[in-house]
Amino acid sequence: MKIKVGVIGGSGLDNPDILKAPEDLCVKTKWGATSSPLRVGKIDDTDVVILSRHGRQHTIPPSQVNYRANIAALLDVGCTHILATTAVGSLRAEIERGDIVILDQFLDFTKMRCATFHETFQPHEPVHTPMADPFNADLREMLLNKCVAAGVKVHSRGTVVTIEGPRFSTRAESNMYRLLGADVINMSIATEVCLANEAKIPYAAIAMSTDYDCWKVDEPPVSWEEIVGVFQKNSNKVTSVLKNVIPVIRSAQSV
Repeated sequence: MKIKVGVIGGSGLDNPDILKAPEDLCVKTKWGATSSPLRVGKIDDTDVVILSRHGRQHTIPPSQVNYRANIAALLDVGCTHILATTAVGSLRAEIERGDIVILDQFLDFTKMRCATFHETFQPHEPVHTPMADPFNADLREMLLNKCVAAGVKVHSRGTVVTIEGPRFSTRAESNMYRLLGADVINMSIATEVCLANEAKIPYAAIAMSTDYDCWKVDEPPVSWEEIVGVFQKNSNKVTSVLKNVIPVIRSAQSV
């Protein structure tokens, strides 16, 4: 099997300059156009496709991202794996700014999204996708190992709550999510991983903590400026892990 890795870039990492001989490819699907042109190239002789989740100038709010088109396009161009990057707010004191979290579960609090490809079923053929463990265990282990090898402070698991956005949480909501067991919060991952699972593409996400949402009363509530500042300051961690893990994915699939 020829390996091709899709990389979906989140806040602050929309256009990492990590590809050899990059070219842009505009793709339309039955679900419409992708958030951005696909940037195709290679990392260490592995085919890679980078997609900017919110557009290259971050013009698409989280609720308006065409997640179905994005995942469908990566499938259509032959991506065999998807790695996603995302900025998250920490709901735990031990997850500090700049820390990496390798997500393993999600809570979905979105309300307006199309989070399935199945708008109708064939007669007597309903499709209900298993979602007990939505993030691919092999990809998660590879990401974790590369974080450890690079000396990056990493949390080996974490439950992300995905909210609708674009507004941030109230303090009451932030504390509720903590009570429900969420470790971090963002506005995109649950929708994306559901669709990747329906498309049968192994998916894992590397999340960077940029703030403490608003549950910590001894700090100012989260701001967009804080998110971007922390992510950009630490984006080299994520870029390095991605560059190092993609050859491992290819090698693992060749044995």
